[in-house]
Amino acid sequence: MALNGGRNVESGGLQGILYSSVQPSRAGAKGIPDTGARPTYVLLHGIGVSHRYLARLHQELAKAADVYSFDLPGFGKSSKPGRQLQVEDFAAFVSAVLTDAGVASYVPVGHSMGTQFAVELALREPWRVAGAVLMGPVVEPSRKSVAQQALALTRDAMFSESLTSNAIVFSDYFRAGPRWYLTELPVMMQYPLEERLAGVSQPVLVLRGTRDPIARRPWCVKLSAAAPQGSMGEILGQGHVFQHTAPALAAQAINGWVRALNGFDVTA
Repeated sequence: MALNGGRNVESGGLQGILYSSVQPSRAGAKGIPDTGARPTYVLLHGIGVSHRYLARLHQELAKAADVYSFDLPGFGKSSKPGRQLQVEDFAAFVSAVLTDAGVASYVPVGHSMGTQFAVELALREPWRVAGAVLMGPVVEPSRKSVAQQALALTRDAMFSESLTSNAIVFSDYFRAGPRWYLTELPVMMQYPLEERLAGVSQPVLVLRGTRDPIARRPWCVKLSAAAPQGSMGEILGQGHVFQHTAPALAAQAINGWVRALNGFDVTA
């Protein structure tokens, strides 16, 4: 599925697409200033895919929050950059676009490689990022080979995912194309998530599906312990793409965590 109303956004010579669900009453001249009454979530997809596999979660969270989703440069319907982008490049792009949209404070919600972008944003803007949610984080240090990751992805697709989630993911892979996917794959594989996470001072929620063979439980427990203010949750019976297969449960876990931390009104 896809969200409606995406608009082209550009920063630093990079182009992406931004989707937003905000309350019109809060709109300002350049976007949505954060009043603190509702949380603002920024959903960040992983390698090869687009906002589409986050769309159900976007809609669930939008019942009680302002939500932004991206097709990041090179993915979805956005244009391909002329060079390899590092995690820091994606984070800088997201930060600049959100600044232009008038977003003052937010919680990045990253999935898979998107967790790397979320961590980098938290490190880059500690005054602006209120906390970070890491869904299905990658890459586990003991499984740093492409073959191991490909096998885990295959197991997840065959045994833990729905037909619709597989259709979205693999059609997005096709759209991204092997050249761009393989250009960014080494970036994902080499990013030291655990090391970088140790420097994040804000609260962090590590979230996984209990049937996820990619973000395995011991790895997620270790990550939650690495973050100075880390915690962990699990979505029962779900695989790597639980935000699509169980969006209401995923939104409930995220909203509950944010409510406990900040006292936001996240009652739909």
